[in-house]
Amino acid sequence: MDKDQALAFAHEWVAAWNAHDLDGILAHYEEDFEMASPAISRLTGEASGSLKGKAAVGEYWAGALEKFPDLRFELLHVLRGADSVTLVYQGVLGLSAEVFHFSPSGKVARAFAHYDLP
Repeated sequence: MDKDQALAFAHEWVAAWNAHDLDGILAHYEEDFEMASPAISRLTGEASGSLKGKAAVGEYWAGALEKFPDLRFELLHVLRGADSVTLVYQGVLGLSAEVFHFSPSGKVARAFAHYDLP
């Protein structure tokens, strides 16, 4: 992934979240993608902190958008890896970093969220 592709993904992803556009958010992901986040455990009680598939993650994110009606992300930095991107942003849970691993199709296959939680 080159710098322009990484920046385009980052700006589209943040814009979709800031617009509370769940379909726009989910459009970046494979149907069977996996999401891991400590917030999943806190908000759903799922001990593994992981969910799989657009249906499960979409339901979780719909709940998050409802719970945080003023949700807004401020993109701070974009880091590129081998077929991955890390976004550093300020969000409702404070300073956050999210790592996205892309499939050959160019969509996200796995994502890992990190927060500075107590």
